[in-house]
Amino acid sequence: MAEDRAVWIDSTVPPSGTGCKECLESGGWWFHLRRCATCGHVGCCDSSPSQHATAHFHATGHPIMQSFEPGEDWYYDYRSGKMFSGPALAAPDARPEDQPAPGPEGRVPADWRDKLHR
Repeated sequence: MAEDRAVWIDSTVPPSGTGCKECLESGGWWFHLRRCATCGHVGCCDSSPSQHATAHFHATGHPIMQSFEPGEDWYYDYRSGKMFSGPALAAPDARPEDQPAPGPEGRVPADWRDKLHR
């Protein structure tokens, strides 16, 4: 399975934005962000209330995500459930450092910790 990961990684595709596409459109919020290595879609992690990165995998079949958090460059393969290292993707490689996590600013409820999936 590791050998076919390269098929799913397009290092030329930029991210879809600086935050979770669906949360930004719906008024939601996220804990951390993940970026599809195939098409650049940015979605929220599985700890987030809406889990849009995993929903993107189920909707598209794109199995490889990379962290979209500053200072993190790990990949995750939904098929194997394993993390791995891989090539650099097109810039930017993370959300803006001045954008808080959780985010986006102004949408995160005061009791956000109680709303995380664990």
